[in-house]
Amino acid sequence: MIDSPPLLGGYCVVAEDHPLHGPYHDEEYGFPVADDNRLFERLLLEINQAGLSWLTILKKREGLRRAYDNFDVGIVANYGEADRARLMGNAGIIRNRLKIEAAIHNAGVFLNLRAIHGSVADWLASHHPKSKEDWVRLFKKTFRFTGGEITVEFLMGIGYLSGSHDPECPAYDRILRLTPPWTQVTSGGS
Repeated sequence: MIDSPPLLGGYCVVAEDHPLHGPYHDEEYGFPVADDNRLFERLLLEINQAGLSWLTILKKREGLRRAYDNFDVGIVANYGEADRARLMGNAGIIRNRLKIEAAIHNAGVFLNLRAIHGSVADWLASHHPKSKEDWVRLFKKTFRFTGGEITVEFLMGIGYLSGSHDPECPAYDRILRLTPPWTQVTSGGS
C-alpha cells in the first residue's frame, strides 16, 4: 500500500508559473535521485537553506555550483584552507562557516559511504524504510548540520519520504510513475 502524502498545496501553488520555483518543483522536487553528486548537491542546498528562504537558495544555486566545483564529492572532500577562505569570500554563496565546514565534511562522508556501500544511493536504500524520526537520528549520527527539518526536506526532495506534492499536482503523477522509495512503504512504514 502506498503511503499517501499529506495535502500540502503550499509549494505546489507557490511554484506554479514561478521562474525559479516552477522548474525545481516540476522537474526535481520529490523525484528519485540516484547520482551521488546530485544527492550531495541536494543535501548541500538543504543545509544552506537553514534559516533562509528556498527562493534565496534557488537564486544562489548556480553560484553554489561554481563555488563547490559542480558539487563533485571527490573534489569538495579534499578542500583545504585556501578553499575554505575562497568560499568565505564568495558573495555568490551563503558565507556561513558552519555550513561551509559541513559541506566539506559531508563530502568526505559521502566518499566513505561510497567506499563501503558502492554509492550513497545504495546506502540510503539499505536503510529504507525508516520513520522520519529514525531517518533524522541516522542523519544526525552520520552527517553534520542535518537537523530534523533539513533531513526531512532532503528525503522528501529525493523521493524517500512522501509529501513533496499534492495528489492533484501534475508532478505527483509523474513522480508516482518513477516509483520513488516512499511508494514502496507499507502502511506500517514511514
